[in-house]
Amino acid sequence: MADLFHMLTDEERTFLDTLSRVCAKDIAPKAAETDETGTFVHAQLRSLAQTGLMGANLHEPHGAGISAQALLKAVEIVAGACGSTVSALTAHYLATDSLALGGTDALRARYLPAAAEGTLLGAFALTEPNAGSDPADMRTRASREGDGYRIKGQKCFISNGGVADFLIVYAVTDPEAAHKGISAFVVDKATPGLKPGRVEKTMGLKGGHVWELDFDLYVPSENRLGPDGTGFRTAMKVLDNGRLEVAAMCIGIAQQALDLAVDWAKTRIIGGEALAARQGIRWQLADMATDLHAARLIALEAARQRQNGERFSQAASMAKLYASEMAHRVTDGALQIHGGYGFTRDFPLERFARDVRIMRIYEGSSEIQRNIIAAHVLH
Repeated sequence: MADLFHMLTDEERTFLDTLSRVCAKDIAPKAAETDETGTFVHAQLRSLAQTGLMGANLHEPHGAGISAQALLKAVEIVAGACGSTVSALTAHYLATDSLALGGTDALRARYLPAAAEGTLLGAFALTEPNAGSDPADMRTRASREGDGYRIKGQKCFISNGGVADFLIVYAVTDPEAAHKGISAFVVDKATPGLKPGRVEKTMGLKGGHVWELDFDLYVPSENRLGPDGTGFRTAMKVLDNGRLEVAAMCIGIAQQALDLAVDWAKTRIIGGEALAARQGIRWQLADMATDLHAARLIALEAARQRQNGERFSQAASMAKLYASEMAHRVTDGALQIHGGYGFTRDFPLERFARDVRIMRIYEGSSEIQRNIIAAHVLH
């Protein structure tokens, strides 16, 4: 098969080779234990920080400045090693992308260099109990108080929320202005009135924790990202990036599942012959490989548009929609090929199946992606 990433520079290929070695040595061997214990992936993120990956989504002078295509491949590599780790990594990207896209020069200088080095971890606080898919329903309020803002409200399902050093909090500053009344703020972990609640008990990604968060806190005006009312626009741009990264996560996990299914089909002997000799298995593997290849091509097209500075909302939604549903089909097919063994924890297939289930929900469910795509088609 042709090299789909032929556009990468020699420096990017060297970076990805180093990342692959670190993931094989420090990340993948811990994945099963992380899933069993539910321990947050602090150590894994420290290992990734040594490669420069924590700032790979940022351009100079704050980050590594790799291309969108190289970033897509990097996220895929980490996902293939550990779903929990890549979940925490991409949540960090959502926070730093918010600063890069909407923050002032002063805010960028204050947070992004340390975030890129991995000494500060970020979180992206958008989702609320009653405003999951439509931010216009947001109830967290940021009201003027002195020279700053009083933020009151609640968020839920916030990845990294309870361990992050800083959070990007989206809140309503003008309740009468709908989407144009949403603003974004940087909130430091030590800010009085920031109260992390419980860690949700999730089906998968058990080492990439999500928290409830309660707010009744004060932030100075300089912590606001851009003018009042620009938060929604920033969040939508950030989610375009995030949806492409979710696609890469799905591709990375699905690739591992397919590789395991191929190896199993070649070595598992039933009735005196390998499973791979059976037409039904061969056709299933062919469909899985085709599905995965299509998802990667769709994601690469979205990455190309992102790299060229084009509007890529539709492409990002297509990539996220197709890849998340592909990952379900491929991981489930790989588990089926393994039979009863796939259902045991001696193999990672059941973990893959649990980890990819959230991909059709977060950062915009499949239904929301279809609405976005349809809006572009009908425009």
